[in-house]
Amino acid sequence: MSLIVQKYGGTSMGSVERIQNVARRVAKWHRAGHQVVVVPSAMSGETNRLLALAKDISAHPNTREQDMLAATGEQASSSLLAMALIELGVPARSYAGWQVPVKTDSSYTKARIKSIDASRVQADLDAGRVVIVTGFQGIDEEGHITTLGRGGSDTSAVAMAAALKADECLIFTDVDGVYTTDPRVVPEARRMGVISFEEMLELASLGSKILQIRSVEFAGKYRVPVRVLSSLTDPDLPIDEEDSSGTLITFEEDTKMEAAVVSGIAFSRDEAKFTLRAVPDTPGVAYSILGPIADANIEVDMILQNLSVQGTTDFSFTVGRADAERTLELLEKQIGPSIGAGEIVADSKVCKVSIVGIGMRSHAGVASTMFRALSEEGINIQMISTSEIKTSVIIDDKYMELAVRTLHRVFELDQEKGAAEAK
Repeated sequence: MSLIVQKYGGTSMGSVERIQNVARRVAKWHRAGHQVVVVPSAMSGETNRLLALAKDISAHPNTREQDMLAATGEQASSSLLAMALIELGVPARSYAGWQVPVKTDSSYTKARIKSIDASRVQADLDAGRVVIVTGFQGIDEEGHITTLGRGGSDTSAVAMAAALKADECLIFTDVDGVYTTDPRVVPEARRMGVISFEEMLELASLGSKILQIRSVEFAGKYRVPVRVLSSLTDPDLPIDEEDSSGTLITFEEDTKMEAAVVSGIAFSRDEAKFTLRAVPDTPGVAYSILGPIADANIEVDMILQNLSVQGTTDFSFTVGRADAERTLELLEKQIGPSIGAGEIVADSKVCKVSIVGIGMRSHAGVASTMFRALSEEGINIQMISTSEIKTSVIIDDKYMELAVRTLHRVFELDQEKGAAEAK
């Protein structure tokens, strides 16, 4: 008998019929003798509906009250799922995050989990019940309801699995696993059977939308095996078939049989690049530029500094496109004048394309293969960032799909065992 945490996304919980299908799937695992905890998201579109109501009341809703409102979506779906299970003859009980409790800090709308007291949940499991715990939410030290930010139910599920020392956390979603890249861009993209936590964290941070970044961080830190599966398959599929499908996100030592040079390609259109030309080349200039950006809670991604004319430098960096307007305002009104920048150039028509793979650690020439492939397609690289297992480039966004298709072909990611050796 295993202890399994199952998480279902908003699409999986999107209607009464789909909730009933989730109940059938959960009941199948329970009747097979497994202890099951379920962490559901709100029904598809419900969180957006609630937040839109808040915006109708106030242009800038109070964040504590916004969390109080947004948390009700998961509470409704959890209760409905418990009812569906009871109708199938399966003893079930639902809890809101504050009832467990899931303790968080007080950063409303983007709280972080500090601890989980899993004793109440474990007692119900030992009594033979399926336990449903609302995702996306918790409670701070003063008893206020908090939410974890978009995609927070993934983090809730992995954290619950860690607290319970679960055998595995199954993330059911509307795709059947993690692919080498987005199949909508490259139809030949291949579903991976296994991927390391480190690779998945890089892919998530670089634009892959399969899992929320913090959930992958949590899984790696607490060594919780995570499997991404489709909730749109037959809920009565035999457990051994279901449990061996999808993509297993696990420890690096368990991925060696599939350790491709490059495992996947991520991309993001959510980029904006800024360049300050002829900045004085003096100590502290980088902090003078990026300090006020950080103080405005704007996250900087890639950074490049080049010597320009004598005594000056050109300083470039990227931020998320949603922060472009605020960043430009800071540069023009505060930062540029204070440091004596010669010119400020903003470009929101860029994108980031990245190759990721733990095999890059032990293979030389991977980056040069990437650069050569892009060059042969006439794609100019504007910025480069590297780590042990990834290389990212900033390019003109009109070349994004061509770049992804080219790199997918060059590294042979459509082949069952992964990527070509770098030449």
